[in-house]
Amino acid sequence: MAEISASVVKALRELTGQGMMECKKALQESGGDVEAAKDLLRKKGLTTAEKKAGRATGEGLVAITANADRTSAAMVEVRCETDFCARNEVFRAMVAKVAELASACGEGPIEPTSQMKQAVQGALAKIGENMHCARAVKISAPRIGSYVHHNGKVGVVVGVAGEISDQTLADLCMHIAFADPIGITTKDIPEKLVAKEREIAREQALASGKPANIAEKIVEGKVAKFLAANALLEQPFIRDDKKKVKDILGGAQVKAFARFTVGD
Repeated sequence: MAEISASVVKALRELTGQGMMECKKALQESGGDVEAAKDLLRKKGLTTAEKKAGRATGEGLVAITANADRTSAAMVEVRCETDFCARNEVFRAMVAKVAELASACGEGPIEPTSQMKQAVQGALAKIGENMHCARAVKISAPRIGSYVHHNGKVGVVVGVAGEISDQTLADLCMHIAFADPIGITTKDIPEKLVAKEREIAREQALASGKPANIAEKIVEGKVAKFLAANALLEQPFIRDDKKKVKDILGGAQVKAFARFTVGD
């Protein structure tokens, strides 16, 4: 067995982030070949990842990367097992890297690329927890606003067209973060959700003993209330509930938005 110096072990550890014993063992198996040892450690990392893949990932972070002129932004959610891991600098740096890689992708929902997966794999090998990129999206528009809550658990990207002040755009992002709309207008609420709400409202109205014609009016009233509560433009604005969101936009139009909460 080749004699492995402490300096070589240390160098491999700095290159890979693995423990001293793992690095020494890999170097011994590779006969002191650093590149071959790196490959061995990578293979071991993949095996470790497969073993950990079944473990629950209820924690994590959301990160956003926007381009220089704020006309597009990508948002990612990367999950891990514990809040301790989510606060780890290696994990946080990896999530930021994944967001940066996502920003180079096309508009719309993003399937994790091989580079994004490799970035996650690298952090997994160093930290030892199960982790994965749960979802990612990119939005493009004449103007982009974004917001990440201070705990890194909630993120928002919104695309608008037309004149809008920086403050109003920031307030719009904050509103979306806290009000959690489903769509921009009532027409954007999925029909499946509307049908379910209508069915529940009808059962409640009939169970109360109301005549059919009265029950139907109650149903339509509840459905209308549900739509208004979940359509962004119809929601009461969080900073002034006497106004709706559409009232604060002036001539600007919301073209698209996305909201991520870790674990949803």
